Amino acid sequence: MSLDLTIAFLGYAVVTSITPGPNNAMLLASGVAFGFSRSIPHILGINLGFGAMVLGIGLGADTLLAAVPGFFEAMRAIGTAYLLYLACLIARSGPMEEKGISTREPMTFLGAAAFQWVNPKAWMIIAGAITSYTLQEERWQSVLVIAALYPLANLPCICTWAAFGGVLRRVLTRPGYLRSFNYAMALILALSAYPGIAEVVRSLTR
Repeated sequence: MSLDLTIAFLGYAVVTSITPGPNNAMLLASGVAFGFSRSIPHILGINLGFGAMVLGIGLGADTLLAAVPGFFEAMRAIGTAYLLYLACLIARSGPMEEKGISTREPMTFLGAAAFQWVNPKAWMIIAGAITSYTLQEERWQSVLVIAALYPLANLPCICTWAAFGGVLRRVLTRPGYLRSFNYAMALILALSAYPGIAEVVRSLTR
């Protein structure tokens, strides 16, 4: 990749990392529920799991998966259902216990990494990156650069969301405030599942 293309890609990586989406909504909620330090495995799972996903898809996993009948439709349905499940968990979260300990457990590293494969935004980001920033004559080298650079650009962006949640944690001490926040985060996650719901319904009514 040339320097100009690399700089353009880094801009793409920062914008797609910092803007709202399922990962950032969950990190914000995690920062509120558990604090920043307990959200670190979740952060690293997103960051490194996404990088591994870029590498796998960019080097041909998408072609192999496309050969499996109904694979992408099934992944869309699973991802949509999981987002709605997470929204329900957040909406039902109770108040923080004494000493700041929540009754729920934060998402694990492996759970966050696996979630990337059913995250609709992750698939769109990777499709855009591979389409726009890989060179056909140097495809595998370009994919390696993207897989290496994206986590570097992504990490401070997603840390910002978890850290902001940690700040809000000090403010949302009243049960009513926390309940309203949880409902808002649940609604955001549910809305992020809407395109998947619409596509699943469309496929079932064909």
